Amino acid sequence: MCRILPPLRLTGATVLRDGQMQDRSVVIDQGRISKGPQPAVDLSGYYILPGIIDLHGDAFERHIAPRPSAPFPIETGLRATDREAAANGVTTAWLAQCWSWEGGMRGPDFAEDVMRALDQFRPHALTDLRLQLRYETHMIEDEDRLLGAVRRHGVDYVVFNNHLDEAVESAQNNPGLIAHWAARNGRTSKEHMDIVHRVAARHHEVPRHLCRLAEAFDTLGVSYGSHDDGSAEAREHYAMIGARICEFPTKRGPAAAAAAMGDPVLMGAPNVVRGGSQSGNIPAVQLVREGLCDALVSDYFYPALSQAAFRLTDMGTLSLPQAWALISERPAQILRLADRGVIDYGKRADLVVIHKQTRAIEATISNGRLAFLAGEAAHRFLTQPGALSMAAE
Repeated sequence: MCRILPPLRLTGATVLRDGQMQDRSVVIDQGRISKGPQPAVDLSGYYILPGIIDLHGDAFERHIAPRPSAPFPIETGLRATDREAAANGVTTAWLAQCWSWEGGMRGPDFAEDVMRALDQFRPHALTDLRLQLRYETHMIEDEDRLLGAVRRHGVDYVVFNNHLDEAVESAQNNPGLIAHWAARNGRTSKEHMDIVHRVAARHHEVPRHLCRLAEAFDTLGVSYGSHDDGSAEAREHYAMIGARICEFPTKRGPAAAAAAMGDPVLMGAPNVVRGGSQSGNIPAVQLVREGLCDALVSDYFYPALSQAAFRLTDMGTLSLPQAWALISERPAQILRLADRGVIDYGKRADLVVIHKQTRAIEATISNGRLAFLAGEAAHRFLTQPGALSMAAE
């Protein structure tokens, strides 16, 4: 594990603090935001913003398997993911791993491999890497196995999703997609659809199954929600069993229903940056404008997080403090992380240093440890006498 920075004062920057952009210094001491005179690094011309908290990221999949037929060791993928996250200002990240009947990299065996690898890698990580499980609702026979894995590996976030209808519809209207989907996991189309029909046949058992899981999650302190809600009724159904986080609603209806029930709504930052959903679902900006989006997540592209915040600011949709809260303060609140998400005394020193003109992230500090440093900011740190002399743990 890299060592924490020595006591340090970052001066000259514009800092997001108390919900406002302020010209003031930030002091780091023993991995926390502190106060008092300390050796200074001049960061004039920069923003200092709270570290980004990403509640759902799939990007690690391409680091583990850059091509479907070319997998690398999971630890290699985790290390690359950790560095990519840090380079994009992410200080806390949930890796969205499927637990699905689909098999392959989305199957239970692979999910448990990822959990074990993450347990081993976490002490060496630059950022706080965690695991979100995307659990297919019809995996009835996996109930005990899932809960055992959650307990053993300290998984703290699960979302329910159901891709069976998508598979059935694709088999009818787009058999080529099913063939690709099946081949990716070493199956024929018939073998793939046989699994779909076998799993779907147990639909009558799903409600009780999810209620048992919800009760166990409540006991374990696991946060849970649902993914890709397509209707207000679906959102209400999940909310009734305690799955209160609404992740990627596909239409306005489920987002509005979530808001009415006080459930947080998560949307993809790439959706904001690209001006719409790549899958044809509701534009995230529309929900942000209507106050129906509580947090933005990386989905499949870490750079989109900071870019989305600045895009919302440039469009006049939100102020920078409001936009940045969607990727820092609000995610921390949603996952009950009281020690991060804002810059305040006693909080973790999770900071992002961004060049005002280029908006390039040039430094990321995670829990008082220097996770990323580049550009002019690197020159400022490195030319300050003693600024980067590492303190003992």
